[in-house]
Amino acid sequence: MKRRTFVKAGLIGGAAAATTFAKPNIAAAQSKTFQWKMTNAYGPGSPFYVTGPGSPTYFCELVKNMSGGRLQIQHFAAGELIPALEGFDAVSKGTVEMNSANSYFWAGKVFAAQYFTVVPFGLNFQGHTAWIYHGGGQQLWEELYKPFDLVPMAIGNTGVQMTGWYRKPITSVDDYKGLKMRIPGLAGKVYAQLGVDVKLLPGGEIFPALERGVIDAAEFVGPYQDRRLGLQKAAKYYYTTGWHEPSNVTELIINAKAWASLPPDLQAIVRAAAAACNVISHTWCEATNAEALDDLVKNQGVTAQPLPPQIVAKLRDVTKQVLEENAAKDASVKRVHESFMKFKANHDKWAGVSEAVYQSQIRGAISA
Repeated sequence: MKRRTFVKAGLIGGAAAATTFAKPNIAAAQSKTFQWKMTNAYGPGSPFYVTGPGSPTYFCELVKNMSGGRLQIQHFAAGELIPALEGFDAVSKGTVEMNSANSYFWAGKVFAAQYFTVVPFGLNFQGHTAWIYHGGGQQLWEELYKPFDLVPMAIGNTGVQMTGWYRKPITSVDDYKGLKMRIPGLAGKVYAQLGVDVKLLPGGEIFPALERGVIDAAEFVGPYQDRRLGLQKAAKYYYTTGWHEPSNVTELIINAKAWASLPPDLQAIVRAAAAACNVISHTWCEATNAEALDDLVKNQGVTAQPLPPQIVAKLRDVTKQVLEENAAKDASVKRVHESFMKFKANHDKWAGVSEAVYQSQIRGAISA
């Protein structure tokens, strides 16, 4: 046999052998199935946070269907497997593979985590999502959670939320002194500077606390969700100024070792399903809040109005102070803060000549 023919035959034989050995490996990877558990900070049946379009249970079903059943995730609402606010530790330790919540619940562990749910007077849904996906936010989020063996991503967004429910009207900054209020996240830090006694309560505990007068005011989400909790039966003053939560990201965290065990195609499915739920859940909120607010005002005796301008101005000043003080104390907080604010400055310019102009034109057209 000539040398050229021998070499050619060897190459062909080697390629055939490689193909023979590679195919079973690929097939084995694609046939392996995974059975995971996901816990949640919100109670059974909670719309958006547990059930409905774009919810975590919707996400689990979507992943199952997209993967052909190779990745199946069993969902547990708050209290069904672990208490409401223990998901961070449960996933970090590998007790469960996933948890759905809001990152500001972990402020005591990772202060900068709050930026990935919401920043008072920060970015709206479009801007916040753009920062996470395209402005370096996702990379910072992953770096921040890496020491805890967690992989984070966005899985939902309520959009702008309401300031909340008050048993008595708020007419001046002095009305906040001594006020007991359920309010999570950075907004709680701001309110504390005004003399508010801040309480962190899971969603299911808000109504009884407000009804019994254990708290004087409470913030939850928006008209649809708030009405479902019955908050209008415990307080009649509903302030609509969403200064504290112009956007609110639902966070999915995944145990890093469990994540690494998934083949690349299943990882891609998880990311795609989470991104889909981020949009679907937000649009569901946009579709349901108008009717709910109309019902609360027209049929349930609720007074809905924005906070007085002088209060909003004070809240804005205190927010700036709180954010800058905490950024100065911690290098990781500073990195996230500077990234967020730099992106916000650029996004504000665009929003000022796009959304802001359009909204002013709509108001003008309606009033005319």
